[in-house]
This record gives sequence, structure tokens and C-alpha cells, in this order.
Amino acid sequence: ERPEGDFCPICTLPIPLPMAGHSLINVCCMKRICHGCVFAVEKRGMDDCPFCRTPPPDNDSDTLAMLQARVKKNDPAAIYNLGEQHVRGKLGLKKDMRKAVELWTEAAELGSAEALFGLGNAYYHGEGVPQNEEKADEFYKKAVMQGHAQSRYNLAYHEAEKGHHDRAVRHCMISAKMGHKNSVDMMKNAFMAGLATKEEYAEALKGYQDAVEEMKSHDRDQAKRHTRK
Repeated sequence: ERPEGDFCPICTLPIPLPMAGHSLINVCCMKRICHGCVFAVEKRGMDDCPFCRTPPPDNDSDTLAMLQARVKKNDPAAIYNLGEQHVRGKLGLKKDMRKAVELWTEAAELGSAEALFGLGNAYYHGEGVPQNEEKADEFYKKAVMQGHAQSRYNLAYHEAEKGHHDRAVRHCMISAKMGHKNSVDMMKNAFMAGLATKEEYAEALKGYQDAVEEMKSHDRDQAKRHTRK
């Protein structure tokens, strides 16, 4: 099952994957709000945080100050997000992958699955740390234990690369049922290559479709249509 942080705290529905493309994080409270709820609030003429009603920061400096205030409170989501800002060189910060890894390590110790995923990526690509695929998979596995879908897909991909197709299929079936589209595509490819049964692919596809249906709402549909205009 997906973790608590994958659910919008306002409509209480799971947020579609990838969550960054279907939601916003407000640095005032570090709550991830789905686009549907953001759109519903904006329709009422409000631009405050939909969750805590804090007015939005005016500039990067104010945004960074809000984020750092949450970091000082040992908010794992804020610590992870500050690491992301160092990766991108945003909010007036210099790009610093080593600093990002340091922050993600702290956030991971406080329970952030996103930070574990970030550390897995850092070790897999050798960014800010020595390249080490085994250590990367260790972090992905820890994130998977917290319900992180993309980490499970990454493990599936790595198992397939090693020729462990049964393990890859098992991982993919689970992440597909969490609403992870790439996992369904991998299952389809595995089925066409004779590495997964028809029944396994059908189960993964059905699970994915059920997950997508569960994530739908009127406000989210409206937000999507509005974005396309």
C-alpha cells in the first residue's frame, strides 16, 4: 500500500504518480496538496496555502526562510526538499550534490522514503558519492519497505538487468497496483518476451486500472482540463 504521505490531506485520495506532476508542496507546512484541491481553492479566489492558510512567500528568499524554519523543526519532508534545492541550485543556493546527500541522509534517518530514494539514485549514478549499485539497491529496498513505488520499479529494473526475471515481475506487479504506469509497461514487455505469464500481466494491468480509478475526482479532472487550455 502507498504511504500516508502519498495521500492529499484535504481530499484524502492517493495522489497520481509521479506525484510531483500532480501536486504541489507548500513550504509553510510541507504538506503535498493535489492539483484538484489547489484548483478548488483557487476557484474560490484564495491564494493562501490550502492546508494551513499561510500566505504564500513573495520571493525565493522568503521561500527559503520558510523552508529552513521547517528544517529547524526536524521536518523530514523539509530536509529532503532543501536537499532538492541544492541539487537544482534553486532558491539562491549553489548546486551542491554532496550537501544534498548530507541532507537526504538526515531526512532518511527521520523516516523520509523520498530521501532514501534520493540516496539510492545518488549511489546508482555516482553523484555526490562513489558509484555503488549494491548500496543504491539497499536504499531502494528501505524505501520500498515504506511503500515507495518508484523505488520498487527501480529494483524491478535492476533485477531484470541481472536476469532475475521472477523477482522483477514480482516487484512490477506490486508497483503497478500502486498506480505506477512504467511498471505496467515493463510487465507488458516481460509478457511479450515470455518472461511473465498472461495471467500476471492481466493482474498487473487490472490492478493499475483500479488504482488509477481510485485516484480520480471531479476537482482533479477540472484541474487537468484547465491546465490544458
